[in-house]
Amino acid sequence: MSASSRWSDLRLRLLSAAVLIPVAAFCIWQGGPVYDALILLAMFGLAWEGETLIRQPLKTWRGALLLAWPVIAGLAALKGEWSAAFWMIWPTLIFGFPASVPVVVAIIGGLSLLWLRHLPLGMASVLFVISVVVASDSFAYLAGRIFGGPKLAPSISPGKTRSGAIGGLVGAALAGSLVAWLTVPGTQLGGLVCGAVLSVFSQSGDLLESAAKRRLGVKDSGRLIPGHGGLLDRFDGLLAAAPAAALLSLAVAAQPFWSILPADLTGGSAHPPILQGSSSHD
Repeated sequence: MSASSRWSDLRLRLLSAAVLIPVAAFCIWQGGPVYDALILLAMFGLAWEGETLIRQPLKTWRGALLLAWPVIAGLAALKGEWSAAFWMIWPTLIFGFPASVPVVVAIIGGLSLLWLRHLPLGMASVLFVISVVVASDSFAYLAGRIFGGPKLAPSISPGKTRSGAIGGLVGAALAGSLVAWLTVPGTQLGGLVCGAVLSVFSQSGDLLESAAKRRLGVKDSGRLIPGHGGLLDRFDGLLAAAPAAALLSLAVAAQPFWSILPADLTGGSAHPPILQGSSSHD
């Protein structure tokens, strides 16, 4: 790739980021229907991109149902029917395993992000997960470039190194501790540990998506985001980390999920409750 081509690609990436980051940040801060609409739209987009990737015809009743299914699950969750929304995963198997995978990914990832934002510390929870995933990706890239060394999974993603994986783990842990300190002082240690744990899920999601693309013989999952590829390319780590964070949140009551202690896992709670207001910005 020539220098001019690399610059053109970088410029396109920066322009896309300049639009997407403020929009996403506003939706996360605002919460409520604005954030919910963003996630529902993302669920639809993920299903559409995934089905397109496997060449599933979408201009049929079957295709329309595959695209609508994640959105219906999201709407059910927003009505308080979280169990029903989750169980909507299994009927997708009637369409066959390949066609069901994008829908399942969209449902699990979307429901997790909706769940996290609707927690008492919703905005902090979403920011924690996103910050950890971004730090994991960034530090992994930098550490891999600086230290190099043995490949992490050469048959899946030749560019990833073991030093990069360790760097991503360290960066995510530091980011988790920082966000914990800024949002709920006193939970830095939990943030450190949880950040590292979510980094493992994030990097695993990245590798899984790389393996899927390699199997399908494609470089990018789509072209929806100029300069970045598709939704799955940009949010593969988030789609793996968010469900892990949502599961952790089930073990604590009215607490940040990164403050989880062994007592929480055995059914007790070692923390006093944190009272939150009703503002959508919580």
